[in-house]
Amino acid sequence: MSTTTHATIQVVAGALYDAQGRVLITQRPPGKALAGRWEFPGGKLHADEDAYDGLVRELREELGVEVRAAERLMRYPVTSQDRQVWLDMWIVTSWSGNVAGLEGQAWKWVAPVALPAEDILEADQPIVDALVSRPAPRTAMTAAR
Repeated sequence: MSTTTHATIQVVAGALYDAQGRVLITQRPPGKALAGRWEFPGGKLHADEDAYDGLVRELREELGVEVRAAERLMRYPVTSQDRQVWLDMWIVTSWSGNVAGLEGQAWKWVAPVALPAEDILEADQPIVDALVSRPAPRTAMTAAR
């Protein structure tokens, strides 16, 4: 009898909204798996790191923004042949700064209703469905001027 062992990876991502109610997506850079596809910004949690703290850290490192408040939208598993990823998605309700692709990644603002037309990772489809069906948060952002 054969058993398959999956590595478990904890990933956190955030939905950042601009003043027009558009949500930010980022493009996976060359050299990464699924390069060129779009996703929500975030990344792997460090060992024993709280999900909210990981969200704050990832969005600071990846985009140069400071998360002030966020609410969990959903958390679900995505299983592939060799690993299981727990994807923890947050709605960022307050943030500051100017978005920059600090890891060389492209990024763009997209109206939630237009997300299904983007080439977003299959693992993020439950998030797309949820964002399309909900209004953007009222407290979006305060960009540095």
